[in-house]
Amino acid sequence: MPVLAGAEPFSHIGSTGVGVLLCHGFTGTPASMRPWGARLTEAGHAVRGPRLPGHGTTWQEMNRTRWQDWYGCVRTEFEALRAECESVFVFGQSMGGTLTLRIAQEFGPAVSGLALVNPSVTSLRRDVKLLPLLSRVVPSIKGVAGDIRKPGVAELSYSRVPVRAAASLAELWRLTRADLAKVTQPLLLAHSTVDHVVEPVNSEIVARGVSSTEITDLPLPDSFHVATLDNDAPLIFERSLEFIAAHTPAAAR
Repeated sequence: MPVLAGAEPFSHIGSTGVGVLLCHGFTGTPASMRPWGARLTEAGHAVRGPRLPGHGTTWQEMNRTRWQDWYGCVRTEFEALRAECESVFVFGQSMGGTLTLRIAQEFGPAVSGLALVNPSVTSLRRDVKLLPLLSRVVPSIKGVAGDIRKPGVAELSYSRVPVRAAASLAELWRLTRADLAKVTQPLLLAHSTVDHVVEPVNSEIVARGVSSTEITDLPLPDSFHVATLDNDAPLIFERSLEFIAAHTPAAAR
């Protein structure tokens, strides 16, 4: 299946002993994480930005994938960074944040820290409860891409939401919420004041549910959902670099 131009995965070899795994969102592509990856690379860190299975091609292909496929992809990339780097951080946006939390739940102290941007662990939309039924009769619904406040910026994402894949995402939400207490790592939690895709209650659930003793709250007053491409992107990037520096050995800093 041909990959959309701009949706390709990216990776960079670092020199600091620090690796960062960047996880993009549901129906999105690595393009939404590429500017963040570039800034981390400038700082000398190793970076991997995988393209999740079913993403960056067609929504029809994505409907043939499930959360286990997406998680398997980020898990493989995490293991690769572990083999290369002294410290590994995992950063995710939206569903990428869900996958980031799941990695933290499985790998514990092997994860040096997490940065989440508008993470999703639930939805208040009524139709979400109907996804198991809808997935049997409706292949797709209107997309949720492009929630960006900054003029002239577009997100490379599907215009349709594949319903069977969305039903699988809801399963991942339930599992991740149930295990939030297993998350003990330092956490940078960035959340937009206005988000038309993921309700603010998601970040509240994460903050209340994790066992992390260090949570850095980062409000994003000038961005919508895809904040890594929005007005607050430079703030996210710089604060994430500070976060890494604060949680790596002195030699790496």
